[in-house]
Amino acid sequence: MTGQILTEVSAVVPTEREADLVAAYRELVAHPLPEGLIRTELLSGQDGRWRIQTLWRDRAALETMRAAPDGPAAPRLFREVGADPELALFDVKVHHIAPGE
Repeated sequence: MTGQILTEVSAVVPTEREADLVAAYRELVAHPLPEGLIRTELLSGQDGRWRIQTLWRDRAALETMRAAPDGPAAPRLFREVGADPELALFDVKVHHIAPGE
């Protein structure tokens, strides 16, 4: 076990607000990120479903971010574009990175 946690916040975003979501995400990641955040990605899928997946060093890092005054950024970004976010948490059991990546 790695102790890492993957969060996935997803929502259906109105087509006319997709550019706003991308701009807000780019603005967010241009600033210092929370301690313990390893990787984060904004993903677009079919039927207007978008996801923000974030890999955390451990549950303590995730809980520290959640307790911060501003709270979690991903759900806030989706709400700002009129979407209703859903959260899923996953314990990373096996982690592999392809050679050369």
